[in-house]
Amino acid sequence: MSTMLVIESAMAGLVIGRGGATIKTIQQDSGAKVKLTDGDTADTKNVKIIGSEDAQRLASGMIEKIVGKLLRSETISTPPSFRQARGRGAGKPRTIKREKSPEEKINFSDDVWEEVLRENKQRELELLQSLPPIVKDFYVEHSQVKAMSDKEVQSFRTAQNGITVQYVVGAECFRPIPKPIKTFEHAFGSYPDIMKVIKKQKFITPSPIQCQAWPIIMSGHDLIAIAQTGTGKTLAYILPALIHLLQQPTPRIKRIGPSVLILGPTRELVLQIHDEITKYLHDNIKVVCVYGGGVSALTHQQLIQAEKPDIIVATPGRLNDLVGIQAIKLDHVSYMVLDEADRMLDMGFKNQIELSLRHVRPDKQTILTSATWPTSVQNLANFFTKNPLHITIGSLDLSTVDSVTQKVIILKEHQKEGWLDNFISNDLSKNDKVIIFMRKKTSVDKMYENFKSKNIGCRCIHGGRLQADREASLADIRNGVVSILIATDVASRGIDIHDISLVINYDFPLNIEEYVHRVGRTGRAGKTGSAITLFSKYDKFNASPLIGVLEKSKQPIPPELYTMTSQ
Repeated sequence: MSTMLVIESAMAGLVIGRGGATIKTIQQDSGAKVKLTDGDTADTKNVKIIGSEDAQRLASGMIEKIVGKLLRSETISTPPSFRQARGRGAGKPRTIKREKSPEEKINFSDDVWEEVLRENKQRELELLQSLPPIVKDFYVEHSQVKAMSDKEVQSFRTAQNGITVQYVVGAECFRPIPKPIKTFEHAFGSYPDIMKVIKKQKFITPSPIQCQAWPIIMSGHDLIAIAQTGTGKTLAYILPALIHLLQQPTPRIKRIGPSVLILGPTRELVLQIHDEITKYLHDNIKVVCVYGGGVSALTHQQLIQAEKPDIIVATPGRLNDLVGIQAIKLDHVSYMVLDEADRMLDMGFKNQIELSLRHVRPDKQTILTSATWPTSVQNLANFFTKNPLHITIGSLDLSTVDSVTQKVIILKEHQKEGWLDNFISNDLSKNDKVIIFMRKKTSVDKMYENFKSKNIGCRCIHGGRLQADREASLADIRNGVVSILIATDVASRGIDIHDISLVINYDFPLNIEEYVHRVGRTGRAGKTGSAITLFSKYDKFNASPLIGVLEKSKQPIPPELYTMTSQ
């Protein structure tokens, strides 16, 4: 038995997701197999769901949640076998049994395999000899840091949100792990230009991840940093990057292309990284940001040729475009960052990343940041890093920050709009700044028009809006022109609006990871925040993981949520 859903053709892309990410999530979370085929008419698509009854029901609910309305849903019984159709005896087909073909194996002797490894190392050595030398260790350990005992180091790491740091499994070289720093002077006392730009920002103390990441990166280690959004990961790799590019023995004027390459998953994130970097620029360092959907690759090519940037911040797709037309030379990139690596993989950028970065020198220093640590991110880290140190802030288990109070409201789907209207009219404070998350672009547009008709000041962003409109909307919410932003999950990561006080999950996301990222938009930079989630029966497949996150965060759990786990 299988289930057949009929949806509008325009909704097929939402079900599939970028690079197949959404349909993969549906199959993983439900346990069913989902396949899209052409419908009976040009404007319809069939969605066939195969699996157990529970798996089919879960997958159907997830798809209905995405598309909003099904044109048709039906259960298809398995057709009778040939024997059942013809009856016993007469006409019984002859069965031919074939032996299973043996599994083909290619065996290398140890000697042959060793020879292959030797040849690869020789080729890498020859490549490195043809490239200018690079230096990665610039760290000068402060006397106060050097004086810290092992007990003091461990006590400090525990107090800083439970920092753990270790070499990854399989590392071949074990240099001593640098001790954490406690002040900006500990890290950058030997670099007065960096201290000047830090003092301009009026920071008080480094964040936990900065305390441990700065000495590790400046000592030349590759680094994997696992921490939730809003923990200061961006600054953790920006300041060492500036020192790195200025301290290389090859003069900047003689380098081919950028020295620093930073990849991020979305236009909003790379623009934000670019803006953050510009706060700390000195010594005529130049940075360029390139991304798809705004201007053409040709325009970015002309910008790069004119600016000759030391740092390029890019989305994987646009970087791949520019490498393909030879607008960017990556031969002299010696410092590389893969920011929000889990999000880039979720969005289907794995191939573009691997294709573009094969041009980067093998002895580069690599920094990889992620909010989660799934197998896909581990594989990416194994591919691009060498003997990395692994920092985790808090637990690897999914949890939300302690500074956010979370509330889950159980209601029916049709009751959501009334609840939101009442909340905006009666309960929203004038001092609140809110992000309302919705599943679909069409829902965002509809809610935006609804608010406008009621003279409620707001802005909206989603992947279908022009980049200029998205940037203007973000500027208005940041500058206080409006206090409400309606958004899809394009705003769940990488968009740093420091004073968001409330997150409303009008639609629950497809997976619990996105829930954690949405909630992480508030309670940032030492402030507290709140998150309200509207949860209906259509979201019940996420009830168990949501309970897990709420329990770890010590948040109240509605009894109805437990009931949904058994339905």
